[in-house]
Amino acid sequence: MSYIALYRKYRPQKFADVVGQEHITKILKNQIKAQKVGHAYLFSGGRGSGKTSTAKILARAVNCLNPIDGEPCNECEICKEALSGNLVDIVEMDAASNNGVDNIRDIREEVEFIPTSGKFRVYIIDEVHMLSTGAFNALLKTLEEPPAHVIFILATTEPQKLPETILSRCLRFDFGRISIDNIVKRLRFICEDANIQIEDGALRIIARMADGAMRDAISILDRCSQESDEIITEERIRELSGIPKFELLYEMATLLLKKDEKNVLQYCNKILADGKDPKVYLPELIKFLRDVALVSIDENLVSYSEDEKKAIKELLNESNRRTILQLITSLSDIENKMRWASDPTILFETGLIKLCFDMTETPAATSELVTKNAKEINSNLTNKVLTILKENGKIRLHADLISAKFELQEDGIVHIIFSGPIQMVSKENFQKDETKIAIKSAVKQAIGKEVSVKYDNFK
Repeated sequence: MSYIALYRKYRPQKFADVVGQEHITKILKNQIKAQKVGHAYLFSGGRGSGKTSTAKILARAVNCLNPIDGEPCNECEICKEALSGNLVDIVEMDAASNNGVDNIRDIREEVEFIPTSGKFRVYIIDEVHMLSTGAFNALLKTLEEPPAHVIFILATTEPQKLPETILSRCLRFDFGRISIDNIVKRLRFICEDANIQIEDGALRIIARMADGAMRDAISILDRCSQESDEIITEERIRELSGIPKFELLYEMATLLLKKDEKNVLQYCNKILADGKDPKVYLPELIKFLRDVALVSIDENLVSYSEDEKKAIKELLNESNRRTILQLITSLSDIENKMRWASDPTILFETGLIKLCFDMTETPAATSELVTKNAKEINSNLTNKVLTILKENGKIRLHADLISAKFELQEDGIVHIIFSGPIQMVSKENFQKDETKIAIKSAVKQAIGKEVSVKYDNFK
């Protein structure tokens, strides 16, 4: 018998199995019980958050012969056919590889036919943002006047790339990142059911590594269980995944905040000598610093031992949240450049050493910049930033900011002042880390100094 991967074996079969998305599954169950199902849904959210699993459950539930409290029974003939992938009334399509007009035209022709076995013909289109413009136009015509027996479920990780005409015709559900506690709870259930021996601390490391994606967490657990014959320990997880220990992250963070370039270089050499991959280590360092910033707000927002939290608080006593956030942004820039570097190791070392010099700017220096040059800077700041964004290839972001104003104010922060309401799609884009990094980078290029950026009138 062939091995079945854990993420497939434990894929949610009912709405109750979907972790961390109760705000969505409750509504869907109520719609099914009331027989008021929509004709088009949009499931948006990060990878591994449950979008496709929920779509499949919904497709079975609306066709189930014996639904129970809005859930599919998974026992009737239609449910079994759907679970085996043989129900012709449920059609799954990956828009990443089927994104042309012809693919959607085929669907438009099919929807006119009544379902073969079930009540509804359900089309699940994954990564729908990958459709071409022509394909979107063809899909729109079907969404405008859909047959009563057809349901579309569109899933995407990037809803901002969908045309407003498509968005306006769908019932939208946003799948959030799954919390560490919820991931740990599900992993513990899987381990007990699959007879996998693992330490609680190891479960929490896996949950942190998954970064809000349940599928990723289960895949990591699966790999670790196959590569370990005994109980899975925290140490074993770190060995198999290359995740650095707390001490390796804490020490580097301390050296960077002290701007100790000599010891930063020595510590880089130690990390490399220990066999750590810079492309793995740096994202973990960024996550660690993010957690440090969170501890300054509420220590319950992070998952560390009491001794580790105590050490983090000591680190905060020697620094401040603003400096830590600045460091996170700078490290993220280095991480992004490392992806395309021919020798990421050199960029890793030089980038961290350079940070020790870049971080010498103090709030006082920023204040001096404001008082001396604010009027001159603000006279052309907006045009400069917009031009830089355009030159950097950020065309969509340039368009979203065309009516905004950039202004360096007395607090030493560049305020982005919006002149009116912001479209929901654009608003979500502005909240993304990569968008904030792109804006801050453009502002830095325009002014010639590293400054914080803040949204004003963000409605």
